[in-house]
Amino acid sequence: MLSGLFKKRKLQIFAPVNGKIIPLDQVPDPVFSQKMMGEGVAIMPDNGNIHAPVEGTVVMISDTKHAIGLRTTDGTEILIHIGLETVSLQGKGFTVFVETGDHVSVGQSLIEVDWAYIGEHAKSIVTPIIITNSTEKDVQCVDATDGLMGETVLMTVSNK
Repeated sequence: MLSGLFKKRKLQIFAPVNGKIIPLDQVPDPVFSQKMMGEGVAIMPDNGNIHAPVEGTVVMISDTKHAIGLRTTDGTEILIHIGLETVSLQGKGFTVFVETGDHVSVGQSLIEVDWAYIGEHAKSIVTPIIITNSTEKDVQCVDATDGLMGETVLMTVSNK
């Protein structure tokens, strides 16, 4: 009866955008494919804005609007990096709807993305979703191929 109290709680990380889910090792950038920033998955977006994949707090928005960091109540840190080599766009193609310190809920719109512009001016629109403190966590990537924003679970995370 008490064994249920000691089970690890698993945090679900939902798809922040619609698209095809790809393993991180297939992302054409060694920073992500070699997991230098942490464990995770990536999505090749079909359409739509970037939404919160978890309930948490916005802890970082890059000056160039291409990346956003969130922290959950259990301390899990999530980075959503929109496209590859998008820092060079200097914020063009992105409209941010939140600020650092804002509390967000699953499915809340974070960043509007002009995918056509990004696709034309960046290396790729592939969007990695990284657990940046994955060395402290048990991260399990879910075996799925199609991601629906706010519905498809990409990963589960628990404390080690």
